[in-house]
Amino acid sequence: MPLYHKLGSFPQKRHTQFEKPNGGLYYEQLFGTEGFHGHSSLLYHVHRPTQVKEILNSYSVEPKIAIGKNIKSLLLKGFELKPEDDFLDSRKAMLVNKDCTIGLAAPKQSLRTYFYKNADADEMIFIHKGKGKLRTMMGNIPFKYGDYLIIPRGIIYQIDFDTLENRLFYVESFAPFYTPKRYKNESGQHLEHSPFCERDFILPNELETHDEKGDFLIKIKKEGMMHEIVYATHPFDVVGWDGYNFPYGFSIHNFEPITGRVHQPPPVHQTFETATFVVCSFVPRLYDYHPKAIPAPYNHSNIDSDEVLYYVDGDFMSRNNIEQGHITLHPKGIPHGPAPGAMERSIGQTITHELAVMVDTFRPLMVTEEAMGLDDGQYYKSWVE
Repeated sequence: MPLYHKLGSFPQKRHTQFEKPNGGLYYEQLFGTEGFHGHSSLLYHVHRPTQVKEILNSYSVEPKIAIGKNIKSLLLKGFELKPEDDFLDSRKAMLVNKDCTIGLAAPKQSLRTYFYKNADADEMIFIHKGKGKLRTMMGNIPFKYGDYLIIPRGIIYQIDFDTLENRLFYVESFAPFYTPKRYKNESGQHLEHSPFCERDFILPNELETHDEKGDFLIKIKKEGMMHEIVYATHPFDVVGWDGYNFPYGFSIHNFEPITGRVHQPPPVHQTFETATFVVCSFVPRLYDYHPKAIPAPYNHSNIDSDEVLYYVDGDFMSRNNIEQGHITLHPKGIPHGPAPGAMERSIGQTITHELAVMVDTFRPLMVTEEAMGLDDGQYYKSWVE
């Protein structure tokens, strides 16, 4: 997202002296992607951001795979995932490949006893249930039901919940998240036909600056391992920053659907893209208005991608017996389409109130043991009449 943002204080010229009011210099840090080529921001710290005092523990958090090469359509009952107190402990990987991890979380408590950083992957967290504040070294972002939170790799964060019942759908991506290229002009501004624009993004605000020394535990995820690192200064010690690489939010309720006389293909719902998968938002919208239109989607072959749908709210017209928090996986190799009866009952309907998030991956997904614990076991037969 080539959008410039700034918070706090910083020098007029980059890479120059920035003096503290009581003497000494602030410490500049380039927070960039793809070496020195991708989006970046310049941060100014009260203390050196490099002061590691101790590495306490390192342990594997790699998901355990139940099905490595899958051909079966699955339905996972996401709300059957048991809530846990700790934010990281509550995160359970459901579907994975070399490009991404798709998972669920049901944390009951705010993350306050340590800080967290994903060193390998950008994170997309969708807020299904809950309300609170994402607190980061680059400022805070309030969130509520229906919000996407995009957290670039390397961001140090904590998360506060105002609620006890919190349900999250998340994707960790080893490639950066962007908004779709076709929605933007050559310089990156969103065009008039885009289903959202820059006004809709929730940008970091309320910059926290802590001038504190001590022992600060940061859990860093890297290469399938969790490393517990003790830093000598508070990680939220930034007095100011500017640039293009920062966390942000976007509400699914601000996605303006694109409709047509006949059924529109899934790319009209696209919200984010990476080099290896896309994310789409299905939102309340008018149905197709050709006099002979069939609002239900046509059957289509999964030749090049695995399709994951996370059901948020409303009545998803193409499926039967779908509830909040369900996840369906339609793997590449076999076609899928509306459930029996869905095509017929969609004819003549004028509007849908469905709300869902779709992730289409370009490489096959493996199924974890955690996912098999939520599988209904029968979904792959649901097209049999």
